[in-house]
Amino acid sequence: MTLTEKLGLAALHRCDPEKAHGLSLWALRAGLASLPGVITSARLETRLAGLALPNPVGLAAGYDKNAVALAPLMRSGFGFLEVGAATPRPQPGNPKPRLFRLSEDRAAINRFGFNNDGACEIAARLALRPKGPVPVGLNLGANKDSTDRAADFAEVLATCGPHVDFATVNVSSPNTERLRDLQGRAALAGLLAGVVEVRAGLSRPVPVFLKIAPDLTPAEIEDVAEVALSSGIDGIIATNTTLSREGLKSEHRDEKGGLSGAPLFEKSTRVLAQLSRLTEGRLPLIGVGGITTPEQAWEKIRAGATAVQVYTAMVYEGISLAAKLARGLELIAAREGFARVSDAVGTGRDRWL
Repeated sequence: MTLTEKLGLAALHRCDPEKAHGLSLWALRAGLASLPGVITSARLETRLAGLALPNPVGLAAGYDKNAVALAPLMRSGFGFLEVGAATPRPQPGNPKPRLFRLSEDRAAINRFGFNNDGACEIAARLALRPKGPVPVGLNLGANKDSTDRAADFAEVLATCGPHVDFATVNVSSPNTERLRDLQGRAALAGLLAGVVEVRAGLSRPVPVFLKIAPDLTPAEIEDVAEVALSSGIDGIIATNTTLSREGLKSEHRDEKGGLSGAPLFEKSTRVLAQLSRLTEGRLPLIGVGGITTPEQAWEKIRAGATAVQVYTAMVYEGISLAAKLARGLELIAAREGFARVSDAVGTGRDRWL
């Protein structure tokens, strides 16, 4: 991390967390951050559901909700980006304050509630994004007041699908009431069928991923795996934020919302490993939750992840985290004798089961 980045982070941490989030996006767009460009090598190149990734480190959804900073983010060292979540209609989200920094725990709690500019506005920005080797995907969401939330996911894909490289069905946010009910076997199967049908009608069908919660029981994880394998989707993202507050020290620990960051690492990795065992390579997995170091990213890959995503750790480590993780993975793979990072996928799964 450069001195400029350290000073910038220190200044942002003196601001309200949501305001700091907005300022960080503004700084990226204004060119105030030193960006490394695309990080890649033969050892880092990864195939994910047909996508060619320069490296397996991605940006998770939630940071660039409205696709306003795509150009600089594509030069930030990430191997792929996920923006959104987008809903069919614009919505303001939940009342403020709704984002809390848990510095003692290297974590955050948010209850944003899918605040976004709506699918049409986001689609227009995605259509104008620069071309390049870094795939860009969109997290699909549902409006809070929707009478048919399953249909909302399909509608967003129909609107934005022509302008993205992949799409993620997000039924695991805890901040829209009863949204997680859609993770049940019957509801999930119906929802995914609608999304896959819309995907088939796109001029350029894109991979569809499913993002799940870390709070599912083993039986619920089995249901998710079975539905995912039979639905025609292309992968699973494990996991979203948790409702657990176990072991937290911060004064904000009792705030409502989803917890992300360091405390989520073990819980999310165990879910990842269970999915890896259940799917046995038939679906690629993306590991998310608590990654701060290259060693933790490597653990996710060895637990079964083809690629990983980060977000909350950037609050504490800065935008340079992406390049740090990618370069670190390359060094670890070389040290461990792997010609490619992808050769290590699932090789350490059993220690998490």
